[in-house]
Amino acid sequence: MEIRLAKCAGFCFGVKRAVDTVYEQTETGKTIYTYGPIVHNEEVVKELEEKGAAVLEGEAALQALEHGSVIIRAHGVPERIYRILEQKGLECIDATCPFVKKIHRIVEKAAGGGEHIVIIGSAVHPEVEGIVGWCRGDVTVLETVEEAEKYIPPEGKKLCVVSQTTFNYNKFHSIVEIFQKKGYNVNVANTICNATEERQDSARALAREADVMIVIGGKHSSNTRKLYEICREECAETYFIQTLDDLHLELPKAVRLVGITAGASTPNKLIEEVQNYVRINF
Repeated sequence: MEIRLAKCAGFCFGVKRAVDTVYEQTETGKTIYTYGPIVHNEEVVKELEEKGAAVLEGEAALQALEHGSVIIRAHGVPERIYRILEQKGLECIDATCPFVKKIHRIVEKAAGGGEHIVIIGSAVHPEVEGIVGWCRGDVTVLETVEEAEKYIPPEGKKLCVVSQTTFNYNKFHSIVEIFQKKGYNVNVANTICNATEERQDSARALAREADVMIVIGGKHSSNTRKLYEICREECAETYFIQTLDDLHLELPKAVRLVGITAGASTPNKLIEEVQNYVRINF
């Protein structure tokens, strides 16, 4: 039986940069907080908390804070969070992914120029909440093709369309095609990051060959859920696990290939643990 890891799996650039920033700051002796979980992986967050980085859950917790250094997570935050930090005199250490920062600049400029912002992504995802917080005026968030079909833009408005960086690449293009077929005046910025696209493509290619696929990542991780959906489309025997404890496999002898992929917030240590477990036990 062959065990094969997808060509692109695990920490992306933005997540590694954010996690490394927290580790570095915990060594300074300062009182460290992250505004929300630094990434969507409970194991990583727990390890960082053990190092002394406490998590601030929302604006109320931030408003109650009297001192300390606050690290902005990889997903980014609305503009008003920076203003609160400045007003309270708290040190702000910005670990927002540079690709997310780019979206903030795009929507801020477009909204300032009178364009209506359409964000393709999940309205409840912190990255999207952050992007919304950089727009002036009304914003539309769409997640499905069905929502896009029903959408009617504000009359006379040019649309600036951006995407959550971890959104499904094919779904994004399907939604954009709907807007174009309807003749809407659109300015499209494909802001899905290359790492997401490459991770999705390599997972899809591996799942097509595999008899079993294992997808590793945080249960709240959007990009990991997308990987799971993609793999399930190609391989019926696909398992979504957060840690090795979640892996309960009974593999028949007929299985030739077990494929493994992992979300952008999954550390290499965990990927290696799963690989070794499958190798030793099967």
